Amino acid sequence: MFDMQPLLHGELVRLRPLIKADYDALYSVASDPELWKLHPARDRWQEPIFRRLFQASLESGGAMVVIDNGSDRIIGSSRYNLSEAGSGRAEIGWSFLSRSHWGGAWNREVKRLLLAHAFRFVETVYFRVGETNLRSRRAMEKLGARLADRTDILTMPDGTPVTHVIYEISKGEFDAPA
Repeated sequence: MFDMQPLLHGELVRLRPLIKADYDALYSVASDPELWKLHPARDRWQEPIFRRLFQASLESGGAMVVIDNGSDRIIGSSRYNLSEAGSGRAEIGWSFLSRSHWGGAWNREVKRLLLAHAFRFVETVYFRVGETNLRSRRAMEKLGARLADRTDILTMPDGTPVTHVIYEISKGEFDAPA
């Protein structure tokens, strides 16, 4: 059975399950409008919008906070989704990091920890990325994920339909962290 809220430890970060008490610390990260500039939901920096995302994350049963090992501060969040139960697939998404931690090493370690854990239970992990979110698309490619031959159209909370591309990585393609 897939443990959707494990404790994961890396050199730079650790991940643990999201709890209600994390709201203020996580909103202090998410309140930066620049984080959402390329994201399909560009208004997530606004407190009422973020509050809905936070609540949905808690209810998902797969959300985790990302904690910087050096400062012991929350620097972001990510989560698992198993909506394709029984398919041997899991989704990693809803990820964001503080701009102070943008750059290859931080995101790469978060995703590698999440992938290594997921591959204990599934054969394929996929990521749903807004078609125009070039920053996230480049990050997926640097991670070794490949662009799948499928797209999804998701309706944003404001009712706007947005095309998302799908990136995938299979267990056999993944270089597990040492």
